[in-house]
Amino acid sequence: MIKWIGTENFRIEEKTAVTIGKFDGIHSGHQKLLDQVLSCRAKGYRTAVFTFEKSLSEFFTGKGSVLTTNQEKEEYLAEIGIDVLVEFPVNDQTVSIEPEEFIRRILKAQMNAGIVIAGYDCSYGYRGRGDFSLLERMGNELSYQTVLVEKELYEGREISSTYVRSEVEKGNMELVEQLLKRPYSIYGRVAHGRKLGRQLSMPTLNLLPDKNKLLPPFGVYMSRVKVGTQEYDGITNIGCKPTVTDQKIPVVETYLYDFDDDLYGENIEVSLLHYERPEKKFASVFELKEHLKKDLDAGEKYRRVRGRKYK
Repeated sequence: MIKWIGTENFRIEEKTAVTIGKFDGIHSGHQKLLDQVLSCRAKGYRTAVFTFEKSLSEFFTGKGSVLTTNQEKEEYLAEIGIDVLVEFPVNDQTVSIEPEEFIRRILKAQMNAGIVIAGYDCSYGYRGRGDFSLLERMGNELSYQTVLVEKELYEGREISSTYVRSEVEKGNMELVEQLLKRPYSIYGRVAHGRKLGRQLSMPTLNLLPDKNKLLPPFGVYMSRVKVGTQEYDGITNIGCKPTVTDQKIPVVETYLYDFDDDLYGENIEVSLLHYERPEKKFASVFELKEHLKKDLDAGEKYRRVRGRKYK
């Protein structure tokens, strides 16, 4: 996949089928757009995604969390076969581009759009004034086609990043999986921990999540972990480990069943399947150890049921 990250200076020579959006979460509604883009390859178009380095809320407030980090987004789009990704910079100049200029200069001249695929609520340009109607009208003038993709619904409700976010914040991981058509996952590199898990006969893999990654409620989760091309059942704790430390930086700590290799420095993906219990400060390390045994037993029961799905 060809990537232009954080630059306005790009130009695609081949005609593209392109979709525009933030694509936070890449939920099933986004996937519907991407499927339409990918289908255009058979007509001779390069498949392209135009997205943004950060959200407008993050730009204006300096704050904001995401369902999908830029790295996770890039990995996903490359995996499904998108040819070109543009992550457009968000700064004082780019947020001031008028919608008509955005279409003429960026979408047509630089993206070389032959087909533009979008939902009815797409927005772009200064203050988000650009919409699908403007794309349609200017398509006639600039000789590109437009394809309107209807919203995806779940039990009658429109699937959106806001909907997914609200369910992640509740720890409702089963519903999140339905909305995303895959489990909610956290991607990162294994770092050294305090090795307390090994002392408790429960060695764990430690990830420091991206500072912008939206985390579900602190607590214990049944998980599935991808290591290279292999997948393993696991049990994951997200939080600050209040029984053993006063640190305030959250850590994603995972025990893998039937696995005992050293993965320090390796990239792994932790998929969260089920919220088992909230994080708790125990009176002693001994009490923590006893509760961890209960968590492991619960995980064994869960994986016997859930594991059938992966066979």
